[in-house]
Amino acid sequence: MNRRDVLKAATVGAFVPYSFTANAEERTTPRSANERWNIGAIGMRYQGTVISEKAQTYGDVVAIADVDRHVREQARSSFGSTPRIFEDYRQLLDRDDVDVVMIGAPDHWHTKMLIDAVRAGKDVYCEKPLTLTIDEGKHLVEAVNKSQQVVQVGTWQRHDNNFRLAAEMVRQGRIGKLQRVTCTTDKNPTGGPFETWRVPKHLNWDLWQGQTPDMPYIPERSHYTFRWWSEYSGGKMTDWGAHHIDIAQWAIGSLPVEIDGRATYPENPGSNAYNVAKDFEADIRYANGVELLIRDEGRRGIMFEGDAGRIFVNRGGVNGKPVEDLANNPLPRSEYTLYDHDNLDRPVRTGKLDAIINHMGNFYDCCQSRKTPISNVLSQHQSVTTCHLANISMKLGRKLTWNPEAEEFEGDAEANTHLAREQRKGFEIA
Repeated sequence: MNRRDVLKAATVGAFVPYSFTANAEERTTPRSANERWNIGAIGMRYQGTVISEKAQTYGDVVAIADVDRHVREQARSSFGSTPRIFEDYRQLLDRDDVDVVMIGAPDHWHTKMLIDAVRAGKDVYCEKPLTLTIDEGKHLVEAVNKSQQVVQVGTWQRHDNNFRLAAEMVRQGRIGKLQRVTCTTDKNPTGGPFETWRVPKHLNWDLWQGQTPDMPYIPERSHYTFRWWSEYSGGKMTDWGAHHIDIAQWAIGSLPVEIDGRATYPENPGSNAYNVAKDFEADIRYANGVELLIRDEGRRGIMFEGDAGRIFVNRGGVNGKPVEDLANNPLPRSEYTLYDHDNLDRPVRTGKLDAIINHMGNFYDCCQSRKTPISNVLSQHQSVTTCHLANISMKLGRKLTWNPEAEEFEGDAEANTHLAREQRKGFEIA
């Protein structure tokens, strides 16, 4: 039975495993810069639609997949290319006319969808946070490296000039020797208990849940609010942390070795209420001695402190005495060093929707050239690993020692059990 036969035989709500056999080699050669790409988009709630719209500069959306019929039908009507629509994303990946894939599905689906996509010979733009667990990241890096496909992760702050400038200035010594970085998000929402509902006919709830435990349907578990359930995400720690901690780590230039997380959790939330931490913070020490503080209160953004100055950056701007000093001692973009392949002739952009334009442009440049994007899979595995480390330390309520080379906790068997999660049968990440 070939892949198409398997898909035809699959019943609604059933997830039948199979292996992709597309020849990835034929998709890894450079192509004409004038040739438009055929785009497949998976997960079409807000962010999935945003990135697919930005991708239309370079290609046409020819296929859409979403487990919610209302969402996929609404998405199809918004694209003039009149794409084919599917409930099961594997049917989209099976199409020979799909060159690149946008993944905007919930966090717990990112890794499996991305691995399946690169094995099917597709280049991929995948939303952040990249993984649900640290172990997923290990499998993902291996699969992407083996496939030689181009993968860009949606940490677009790397293409926001404010964040890029701050990181460049830190790495080039404009605040002296970096000592401390503080990343501030805000608190996780609390809510529940919520009422269970009959699954809507337009939603394949079994497929939405994927690898996670099979639970009664609660509207608040799906769509945007999935972020506040630990089964599907890591709360603000991974939602905002995947952005801010990524920039912090980009500037730090090292990896964590010690994590001390502290948190309080909702009392007896059961299975019908948000269960991520109510209050949280973490102190992380890096191999090069830099300290990263993660806080849930204060001015949202990133503070870099060195022995000769400090810089604060967020989505509103970048400021500090070293920034003011750029008037007399500029740092031209031609001297940026953090990304060798960056096409710095693109217009300077700040803010989410504008920065994604450059981030998407970098992705397509790399699809054409076969070079490595600015938010490559290894860097983003390392960034979200730090988020996961903080959540694990918070959950265990104690300080942990991490070996970044072996990617495991030292002398702590219990902590190492949190590197992976049990995956529901039929949805395993191979």
